[in-house]
Formats: sequence, C-alpha cells, structure tokens
Amino acid sequence: MLRNLIGGASFKDTLIAILINIPIALIALSVHEAAHGYVSNKLGDPTAKSLGRITINPIKHLDPIGFICVVLFGIGWANAVPINTRYFKKPRRDMALSAAAGPISNLLLAVMFALLLKAFLLVPYQILSNIGVFTQIILTFLMQAISLNVSFAVFNLIPVPPFDGSRILYVFLPPKYYFGIMKYERYICLGFMLLLFLGVFDPILNFLSTRVQMIIYNTLIF
Repeated sequence: MLRNLIGGASFKDTLIAILINIPIALIALSVHEAAHGYVSNKLGDPTAKSLGRITINPIKHLDPIGFICVVLFGIGWANAVPINTRYFKKPRRDMALSAAAGPISNLLLAVMFALLLKAFLLVPYQILSNIGVFTQIILTFLMQAISLNVSFAVFNLIPVPPFDGSRILYVFLPPKYYFGIMKYERYICLGFMLLLFLGVFDPILNFLSTRVQMIIYNTLIF
C-alpha cells in the first residue's frame, strides 16, 4: 500500500503525508486500545485497568512495527490490551463486545474528524485565504484522519486471528470450531500477513474502506 501513498507524488508531498500520518496514527492506535480496555473493565475484567492501559497515552500502547505500518500503509497494530475472559459473566458475548470496541472507536473518530472537516469547510473563504498554506495542511490532516481511522477499523474487523474480527466471530461459532481455529492462530496470522504483504487483500480492503468513507462523507459532509 505504500505505493498508493507515494504514487506519482514528489518526495516533499510524500514526506508531508507521512508526517501528517504520525499524529493521526498515534491517536487511532491509542484510542483503539484504550477502548478495548475500557469496555473489558466495564464488563468485569480489571486486567487492562491494573496495567494502566485505559489511557490514550500512546507510550502505553505502541508496537513500533505496527505503528510504522499504520503511518506508511494505513493498517497496522498496537500492543494488544490483555483481556482475561475468566472475569466475564458471559465470556463469549463479553469478549466480542470488548473486541468490537476497538474498531467502533476508530469509526467514531472518523465521524468526529468528518464533523470537524464539515465545520472547517463552513469557515468563510476570506479567512481561509488569509492562513494560506495552513488551509491545505488542515484539510489534508482531517481527510487523512478520516481515511486512516476507517482503514484501521476495517482492517481490524477481518475475521482472522489475532485481529478483532476473529474475537467477534467467537460469538457465532461453536466453541469446538473456534478453539480448533485458534490452535493455529500463529500460523494463520503469518500466512495472512504474507498475503497482505503481497497485496492479495488490497482490492477488498480498499473497496470496503472506500465504501465506508463514502457513507461518512455523503452523510456528514456533502
């Protein structure tokens, strides 16, 4: 996906895009993991809270490789918040709710940035023209914040271990099938990441991300 970021853009434009992505990625990853911890704590699991993971402080959540992937490719991962299902009253349901909290938080962030973009577009042209280049930077930041958060949400909803989608799938599969799949979690993950690196899933991920973004833009902005 890096080729999509770079495309035919100049080195300067590409560098600016990467620099803009850094704070967006920090926000997206931190809120995502904090949401996991917050919901699991509300459902009875104090693990994340005891480890200080219910926070948007990025230092508590960042995985260096996953962070770089988010900045460059729009998809990646953080240091996962630990969840102990033994504390849950209904483990299957509560695990799914805790897992879903991450992607939902990113979609809500995308909506928030869309509303900020809408408000920014309502600023009179005379004012925007006075701040010159900052207008373009702000617009780029807000649009990229929407795009990255949607992409991150869609990516994490893939029903493949260890992503959030696989935990949500737990609700719908009989336990024997689910745990049968989870025995091979590491191998499935490695195979999936290889296919992802080769671009096999680019069309479907781009299609889904674009569709969700279109819904947000058409509903909140246009």
